[in-house]
Amino acid sequence: MNKTAQAASVFRKTADTFAAGAKTLPQQYFVSEKIFKEEQTKLFARQWVLVGHQSQIANAGNYFTAQVASESVIVVRDQRSSIRGFYNVCRHRGTRLCQDSSGQVRAIQCPYHSWTYALDGRLIGAPHMDEVPGFDKANYSLRPVKLALWEGFIFVNLAPARNASTERGGYMPLEEWFAPLAGKFAHWNLPVLRSAKRIEYDVRANWKLIFENYSECYHCPGVHPALSKLTPYDSAENDLSEGPFLGGFMRIGKGKSLSMSGNACALPLGNLQGENHSRVFYYSIFPNMLLSLHPDYVMVHQIWPMSPEWTCILCDWFFHPEAAGVSDNSYNPDDAIEFWDMTNRQDWHVCELSQQGIASSAYKPGPYSARESIPAAWDREYLRSMKD
Repeated sequence: MNKTAQAASVFRKTADTFAAGAKTLPQQYFVSEKIFKEEQTKLFARQWVLVGHQSQIANAGNYFTAQVASESVIVVRDQRSSIRGFYNVCRHRGTRLCQDSSGQVRAIQCPYHSWTYALDGRLIGAPHMDEVPGFDKANYSLRPVKLALWEGFIFVNLAPARNASTERGGYMPLEEWFAPLAGKFAHWNLPVLRSAKRIEYDVRANWKLIFENYSECYHCPGVHPALSKLTPYDSAENDLSEGPFLGGFMRIGKGKSLSMSGNACALPLGNLQGENHSRVFYYSIFPNMLLSLHPDYVMVHQIWPMSPEWTCILCDWFFHPEAAGVSDNSYNPDDAIEFWDMTNRQDWHVCELSQQGIASSAYKPGPYSARESIPAAWDREYLRSMKD
C-alpha cells in the first residue's frame, strides 16, 4: 500500500470490533425466492460486480461473457487495446450474439442475420439494410455496459447513471466506490498477475453463507486441520470492519506459505514490506469478490448466486508472470492450488450443512461469537444495501 494507505491502516483484533447482541440472519434470507430476486435487482444489477481479470483478454479480439443478474454481458479487448463491455444482444432482433463463454474474434457477428459489429461496438455490417429508407448504421451500435478496472480486475455496473447522487446502492464511478482501497494493495502487483488455474465449484448453499464462512476462522480448528497448523486461527486482525470492504490479516511463519508443503511455491509477488512477509490478507469486497493475498500468490473467488440454495464459485490462483521462468524449481503452483482446493471443499461442505439446517423449521437466528465480528458486519452491510 502507499504511505497514505499504510498510515491509515489500524489493525485491531477481531473481538475488539464485535457488536454485542449480533445474531445470524433470519431464515427467509437463505431460502426465499422472493428475496433472492430482490438481491439480483438491488445488489447485482446496481453495484460494481467482479467479472474477471484483464489477463483473461490479453490480446485484441479476446473476449469472455458473464451473466450478471439477468443480463448476459460481453467483455472484449478492442483493436486499440481498450477493454469494453456490451450487452450480449443484437440491435436487429435481439438475438444472443456470443454463445461461447470465451474466445477470439475479429468482429462480433450475429448468428441469425449476420449483423456484424466492430470490437468497439460499432455496427459495420448489416446485409440488405441499405434498402431500408433512413437506416443509418451509426444508430445501431451495441449497447454499452459500464465497465472499469480496479487493480487489473474488471468490474461492470448495470445501474442507470441517474442513480449516482440519489441512491447509495446505485451507480457511482468505480474510483469513488473503491476510494477506501486506493493504493492499499499496490505491493502485490495485482494488475500484472496471471491466473495459473481456475476451478469452478457448485455449492448447494446460499451465497451469503460463503461470505460469512470466509470472514471468520472460528471454525478453522475443527474444519481445517491443515490450515490451522500453518496459521493460528485466533491471529486475525482487521483494519476494515464496517462497510462494503471487510477484512485484515492472519499470521503465517516467516518464509512459509499456505501450501501443501508449507513452503513458498513461487517468487514473491512484489516489494512486500516488513511483517507482510508473514501475513496472509483476506478481504471481502461486496457483493461478489473474495480477495486473499499471500506473499507468493493471490487467490480470488467470484461469487455468483444461482438460486436461494445454490452458488457458483469461480476460484483463480494468480502468480507473478516471471515466476514460471525461474530455473531453481521454486515455482510450484500446484502446491498452493491443491492446498486451497482441499480447504475450499471443506468450507463448501460446512456451508451446505448450514444451508440444510437453516431450512429446518427448528432454525432461529443464533448469537455470533466475538470471533465472528466480521460476518456480523457483513450482514449489516447486506441489510443496509437491501434497503436502498
